[in-house]
Amino acid sequence: MAAPSALLGPTREHLAWPFFDDAHRAFTERLDAFAASGVLHDVDHADTDAACRTLVRLLGEAGLLAAATGDAGRTAIDSRTICLARETLAWHDGLADFAFAMQGLGTGAINLAAEDDLKQAVLPRVTSGEWLAAFALSEAEAGSDVAAMQCAARREGDHFILDGEKTWISNGGIADVYTLFARTGEQPGTRGISAFVVFPDDPGFSIKERIDVIAPHPLATLRFDNCRIPASRLLGAPGEGFKIAMRTLDIFRASVAGAALGFARRALDESLAHVKSRKMFGATLADLQLTQAALGDMATGIDAAALLTYRAAWRRDVEQKPTTREAAMAKMTATENAQAIIDRAVQLFGGRGVRSGEIAEKLYREIRALRIYEGATEVQKLIIARELLKAV
Repeated sequence: MAAPSALLGPTREHLAWPFFDDAHRAFTERLDAFAASGVLHDVDHADTDAACRTLVRLLGEAGLLAAATGDAGRTAIDSRTICLARETLAWHDGLADFAFAMQGLGTGAINLAAEDDLKQAVLPRVTSGEWLAAFALSEAEAGSDVAAMQCAARREGDHFILDGEKTWISNGGIADVYTLFARTGEQPGTRGISAFVVFPDDPGFSIKERIDVIAPHPLATLRFDNCRIPASRLLGAPGEGFKIAMRTLDIFRASVAGAALGFARRALDESLAHVKSRKMFGATLADLQLTQAALGDMATGIDAAALLTYRAAWRRDVEQKPTTREAAMAKMTATENAQAIIDRAVQLFGGRGVRSGEIAEKLYREIRALRIYEGATEVQKLIIARELLKAV
C-alpha cells in the first residue's frame, strides 16, 4: 500500500502487555526494520500476481516466512507471532499481509498431517519464498456450510481421482502447491471429507476462471476433471479432512483479527495526522468535540479488539487449550470494529476519503473481505454460541 503520509509505522505500546515475551518483541523489531527499508513501497502493485510473487520472495529472503510455516515444519507455529506479523504488514501493505498469511494457511494442514517426505518436498520451498501456497476449501455452494462440499475424490489403487470445483481460492492461478479438501464419503457430512496436496501440473487440474474483487488479490475458481494424484499426497487418514481444516483455521483465524488490527491502526494513525493539520472554522478539525469523540471511539475499538486477539493467541500458545470460541470472538470483534473505524476515518477525511488512491479509500476496500473470509461474522456468532452451550 503506497504511503503518501510521513507515518513511519504502527504503535508498539501493546508489546508491553503480558501476552508477549522478548522473542515477540525481537521479531517485531525485525519486521519493522524490513518494512522501514522501503522494500514494500517499491513493489509495483499494478500487476497483482507479480506483486504477490515479489512480496513472497522478499518475505522469504528476509527469513520472515518461517513464522508462518513453523520454520518449514521444524518448530511449532506461534499464533502471537503470526498475529503480530499480520498486524504490522497490514498497517503497511494489505497485499503483503495477504502474501504472508497465505504461506501459512496454505501449508498449515501439511505441517499438521503430512508424511515427512511430503513436508520436506513442500515446506522449505514455501518458507524460502520460492513457492506460493493455497488453501482450497470453499465451493460455490459450500462456503460456511462445509458439509455441503461436492468436490469428490475416489481411490483407484495407488492414486486418488479428483472431480469437481473449488472457488474463491486465494492464490488460485499462481500457487505452486494447493491444500485441497474433497469428499471421500467414509461417513455423511463433514466426517466424509479428506485432505490432499495438489500441484498445478497434475493432469486434470485447471483454472476455470480468475476472480476480481474490490481490493485486488489473486483469486480463482479451480477445476478438477479426472485429476489423478498419488495416494501418498493424502494428509492424515481418509475422512479426517474436516478435522485437519478446522485445526488449521484455529491457528490462523485469530490472525485475521491481527490483520484487521493493522488496518484499523493505520486508519487511526492517518486520521490523527489529518485532523491535527486540517484547518476548519478558525481552528483545526482536531479541536472539534465531535472529532474528539470519534477518535475516542476508534481508539477504544482498537484496544478492545487487540485484547481479544492476543488473548486468543496467548491461550493457544501458552495454555495450549482449544481457542475455537476465543478466536471467533477475536475475529468477529476485530473485523467489525475495524470496518467501523475505517468508515469513521473516511468521514474525517471528507472528500479525500473517497478519492481513489488515498489511504482511507484503500483501507475501506481492504477491510471488507475480512468480515467474510475464514468464517463470516454471522458464522462466528454461531460458533461462540455453540461453544457456550457445550459448556453448560
